[in-house]
Amino acid sequence: MAVDGSDSVAALARLMPTTYGVDERIDWSEVEEIWQTGLPSDYVRFMQVYGAGLVSGEIVVLLPVPQSGTYTDGSGLRDETENARLTWEMCKDGADFDVDPGSIVAWGVSTGADIYCWLTTDDDPDRWPVLVCGRHTSPAFQVHPFGMAEFLQRLLGDATFQEETISVTLPEEVSFVNWREQQRRRTARA
Repeated sequence: MAVDGSDSVAALARLMPTTYGVDERIDWSEVEEIWQTGLPSDYVRFMQVYGAGLVSGEIVVLLPVPQSGTYTDGSGLRDETENARLTWEMCKDGADFDVDPGSIVAWGVSTGADIYCWLTTDDDPDRWPVLVCGRHTSPAFQVHPFGMAEFLQRLLGDATFQEETISVTLPEEVSFVNWREQQRRRTARA
């Protein structure tokens, strides 16, 4: 499953415009120190091309580190990771697999309260599968053997995959808006 972040994000960019993306200019050594591991290359590349923000009005891709003044509470991956781990602990009996909750790291959420995560069970972050902690998906917990960018590409481009992996309906028009652009738009409306 090892991926090249540039290739998978380039494939995603053919589906999801980069117009409102912003390079987050993240200090990845700081991220590695906080998380005690590197993060997948497709996520790193996504942060360079798109940054954190809103996918098709329904999915939020989170920053890897806390940052004040952002589109959310600024906690980065931390709070949603805790939510995902608690969700696993409370609801894991319905899953047909087992994982150590400490191996769950969230990278995104949907407006329908789904949490999208990595299972950090391999030493190579590019081999981390995506774990869906679905609010109204069937099954509620799903493991997909590909990275974040390919997951988003499938989610945005395959209606059948959407039905199984997200608790909201995605619009036909695929879009992305970085959190900074979202703030600019809110300020302009005020």
